[in-house]
Amino acid sequence: MDQTTVEGAETVESADTTTAAKPKTNKNWYVIHTYSGYENKVKANLERRIHSMNMQDKIFRVLVPMEDEVEFKDGKRKITPKKVFPGYVLVEMDMDDGSWYVVRNTSGVTGFVGSPGSGEKPVPLQDKEVKTILKQMGIETPKLKIDFAKGDRIKVTSGPFFDFTGIVDDIQPEKEKVRALISIFGRETPVELEFYQIEKV
Repeated sequence: MDQTTVEGAETVESADTTTAAKPKTNKNWYVIHTYSGYENKVKANLERRIHSMNMQDKIFRVLVPMEDEVEFKDGKRKITPKKVFPGYVLVEMDMDDGSWYVVRNTSGVTGFVGSPGSGEKPVPLQDKEVKTILKQMGIETPKLKIDFAKGDRIKVTSGPFFDFTGIVDDIQPEKEKVRALISIFGRETPVELEFYQIEKV
């Protein structure tokens, strides 16, 4: 009889321990405002504070939203990272008084975006907004920067039509190609060219 009671008590105690051990987190993404051009510095400052103040279990990730932009210069394909939202930094955190204090008092941070009023905690980003931003940061194909349009005069800089000039007739960004009308023996002939093979004149 006594043994049954003890076993029952152990079972209850075990269940209570399991419940208590389950961590409770409220992870959300927030936007902080900073001076344009200081985004990476703010990210570094905040990451240092997270470690020095042992806030790794409250502030998880700090991101400067970037996307790769492809451009063609001097016949070469160049990928340049560009800031998606200059002056803004994303922070994934469990918002409470402590984590809120650490972020807003970081050097270079001018405030949270979405605060209902002075001294009030901000509203987190919606999931769909976060997914869109994270997609822009690398899941998508780099965005092409195209410096020419249909009707522009171009010069061929490499390949069999080197030094010929023509008019852009069609642009195919997905293939990184254009169709240009090039004068060959006095006749306009449609020719398909790679982006890196041409320059605007």
